[in-house]
Amino acid sequence: MGESLPEMGAAAEILVVSLETAEARRAAFAARAAGTSLAWRFFDACTAPAPGMTLDEPAIRRNKGRPMTRGEIGCYASHFSIWQDLVARGIPQAIVLEDDTVVDWAYLEPLARADLHALGIDYLRLYAKRPTWQRVVRRDFLQHSRTIVELVGPAYGTQGYAITLEGARRLAAHCASVRRPIDDEMDRSWAHGLPNLALYPAPILEAAVASDIGAARFAPKSDPLYHSLRQRAWRQVERTRMRMLKARRLLER
Repeated sequence: MGESLPEMGAAAEILVVSLETAEARRAAFAARAAGTSLAWRFFDACTAPAPGMTLDEPAIRRNKGRPMTRGEIGCYASHFSIWQDLVARGIPQAIVLEDDTVVDWAYLEPLARADLHALGIDYLRLYAKRPTWQRVVRRDFLQHSRTIVELVGPAYGTQGYAITLEGARRLAAHCASVRRPIDDEMDRSWAHGLPNLALYPAPILEAAVASDIGAARFAPKSDPLYHSLRQRAWRQVERTRMRMLKARRLLER
């Protein structure tokens, strides 16, 4: 087993983002979760921008080379709404999952009860879609050979994460103006200041089902704003900020 950690008074809230009409996906998730002792509930996914969220269309086009899809906007609004709600209700900690995940509930049970904020962990990815630069932060976390790493760079995906009240406050404030898809923004730890921590091996998997967001986001970047001299210079600045964060982390070892 891993280390013994401080526990909260009650287990974290567990919210499963799912379209209200996604009956088959909801039924499949509920069947996979039948054996857990943790309480969880579906959060009806948004299909339009949420209150307090403003779309900066020129910035989106500059950053992505295209407008965001309706699915991307709904995904952004769903997670943004969850953070706003956690802050409004003063919820100490939550675990957010999407309905196409396969969950290691045996690991999530102690994770949901650990006081992550007391450990300096305000955001903890449970899954990432692609590898990026990383460094080891903590070994044997709750379980032997389960490691917390810090990611610097685009890892992508919002399939699952744990977040504290402080983490929700930071992300809700930073993400109120929409300039890129939500996972792109969450990965930019050098901009919002919240370390992009992740568990390895991941305690959840993404099931092989069709995405609700759609494939239009993979189209070529054809918007002139993306290819402007201003945006090319900005991307160079962004890469420099990323490299500087990596260098600081290496010096901290």
